[in-house]
Amino acid sequence: MVGPMENLGEDAASLLEPAIALRRHLHEHPEIGLDLPRTQQAVLDALDGLPVEVTTGTGVTSVVAVLDGDEPGPTTLLRADMDGLPMTEDTGLPFASRVEGAMHACGHDAHVAMLAGAARLLADRRAVLAGRVVFMFQPGEEGYAGAQAMVDEGLLDRSVPVDRAFAIHVTPVVPSGLVAAKAGALMASADAFRVVVAGRGGHASMPHDAIDPVPVACEIVGALQVMVTRRVPQADPAVVTVASIHAGTTNNVIPESAVLEGTVRALSEASRKLALDGVERVATNVAAAHLCSAEVVPIARGYPVTVNDAAAVDRVLGLAEQLLGAGRVVRMPSAVMGAEDWSFVLQRVPGSMVFLGAAPPGVTSPAPNHSNRMVLDESAMATGIALHAAMALG
Repeated sequence: MVGPMENLGEDAASLLEPAIALRRHLHEHPEIGLDLPRTQQAVLDALDGLPVEVTTGTGVTSVVAVLDGDEPGPTTLLRADMDGLPMTEDTGLPFASRVEGAMHACGHDAHVAMLAGAARLLADRRAVLAGRVVFMFQPGEEGYAGAQAMVDEGLLDRSVPVDRAFAIHVTPVVPSGLVAAKAGALMASADAFRVVVAGRGGHASMPHDAIDPVPVACEIVGALQVMVTRRVPQADPAVVTVASIHAGTTNNVIPESAVLEGTVRALSEASRKLALDGVERVATNVAAAHLCSAEVVPIARGYPVTVNDAAAVDRVLGLAEQLLGAGRVVRMPSAVMGAEDWSFVLQRVPGSMVFLGAAPPGVTSPAPNHSNRMVLDESAMATGIALHAAMALG
């Protein structure tokens, strides 16, 4: 009998062609948010004929497939997010998006293709699979908290509790086939804020007869950056970005108000609170110093910090070394300040996320995730298929 890990890389490579075909199909037809009917059907078609129990979501277009091994063992959750982004593609690929204003610019199409390939690979090795594998195909990662929606629908509360959880995120700015991760905080929390600075409008030639909110809004932007460097510990960082400022309607009228919008990202709940409290304190008091008022509009808190379990990271990097060799495995020295709703699962289940390099060959400065010019080295998906399977088998 073939051992659980024997020839795993070769078998994963044999599934690369159908994985590429699935990825390209999804790339041509991206869908956004929690309602992804065409993507859901593509996943169901890819799983058709496998010895898995398939259920779909009630409130969201998720897919959950359960594969039982022939031997008792732990339950492993493997996840792929499925949604695209609201942006227009500019890659020139022959399989570029056919949907106006939508694109797979974060590699979720590759995530789906890798997990579907892993499902087929593990089904073929069912005789040596100890335990159960839950394949989680999730909509709405890009700001819609689809992982939380699936948890709320009972993903983790089935007849057999989930013992461990694993996800892969591809990145085109890391050498192809390289696997990287770190224990502890891997990705940041993400919260949005909106500040409305209210003054008193008037003629542009007579600012002394008005209370101009525009320079006050500009001062708030600078003061927020000072707040971060003076109040948030350097070893436990936060990033506050004002990404949008809107005020006025013409060039000769001082407006009544100015609106600032941005995000707060942090690597711990302590720094998250320091930064969020600081936004309100700074905006309110800087505005008051200039006879304005500032309302920090309450916005729902976003994704929490994505925290990798230390033992889970040791396990996945050990398996990656076994599969790929030590030269293709990296322990990251620091976290990434992007955010992930996989964090909601890792709050409940010990597990990990790794980054899989997919830099296109021959490109000196590849476009990053969320660029409308992002392209991937599709051959890296063979590594992803094998690593998904290894996490259930090893």
